[in-house]
Amino acid sequence: MNPRRPLVVPIVISLVLAAACARLGVWQLHRLAERRGWNARLEQRLADVPVAVTSLSPDTALGHYRRVSVRGVFDYAGEVALAGRSSQGSPGVHLLTPMRLPSSVRAMVNRGWVYAPDAMTVDAARWREHDGDTITIVGYAETWSGRETVAAHGARRVVRALDSSAVARFVGAPVLPYYLVQTSDSAPATGRPVRLGEPVLADGSHRGYAMQWFSFSLLAVVGGALLLREDRVRRRASA
Repeated sequence: MNPRRPLVVPIVISLVLAAACARLGVWQLHRLAERRGWNARLEQRLADVPVAVTSLSPDTALGHYRRVSVRGVFDYAGEVALAGRSSQGSPGVHLLTPMRLPSSVRAMVNRGWVYAPDAMTVDAARWREHDGDTITIVGYAETWSGRETVAAHGARRVVRALDSSAVARFVGAPVLPYYLVQTSDSAPATGRPVRLGEPVLADGSHRGYAMQWFSFSLLAVVGGALLLREDRVRRRASA
């Protein structure tokens, strides 16, 4: 009976695992490079001169995070609250207010965060700004989540996810393929929601995952080497 045979299979398995883990690590590094390239394009969009939100391409991949502006009048009767938002550890909501445009379509504007003890109920009337005035808002274009999760809370319009069709039903008019996250400020800080500011474009977890896969690959190689060493010792002992 060949004494080497019992160790052949585990050694081969360790080498296969090492190769597979190394390949996954390389794949994560490729994902990191793609993420950084995408972030660079988004940063350029955020730095560009604002364009009218109505001029953006219907392809949301082309307009996402584009610096935009919109001019019109806020329609507070159709305002929607996005529940479950927090700011510095405090519960609250985001207020999305439709803006009337020359056409029948509404541009939804995320005016920012306001405090709500249950992260749902808020007196939105106290946060009205430029009520009845024609104003210009500057911000960046954000895409709808596409997940319809709606919760009607009393007389208030409350949603748990930003789905354009659900928001349009609350507003009573069609809405643009994007909503605008307001970054410009022309109202007193004490009488307006807390603006959300620029999005944070990070690398994500790809580097950490890559290091994990490379570590697993190294462990598999070390394990295979130990098995091979044991195999040599056994062969010498049986010689």
